Amino acid sequence: MGAKNPVRRKLTAREAAEKFGASTRTIQRLFAEPREEFLERAELRRMQVVGLREQGMKYREIAEEMGISTGAVGRILHDARKLEE
Repeated sequence: MGAKNPVRRKLTAREAAEKFGASTRTIQRLFAEPREEFLERAELRRMQVVGLREQGMKYREIAEEMGISTGAVGRILHDARKLEE
């Protein structure tokens, strides 16, 4: 069974739990993004990061372009290399 209200949260589960007086697990269960949508979004982001890197962009440039941290860029590229093996 999926979430009753599948939307991407702007708050973390912990922040929402504190705000609404619920447990983090309850927040996750009620508002979790469906797994298929998450995996699709992650794959698109991975392909975009890999494509920008193949164009010769530096980690910092990719991070600025995509609005993520340089650490996230490194993690995504690391994971992409492991998937190719």
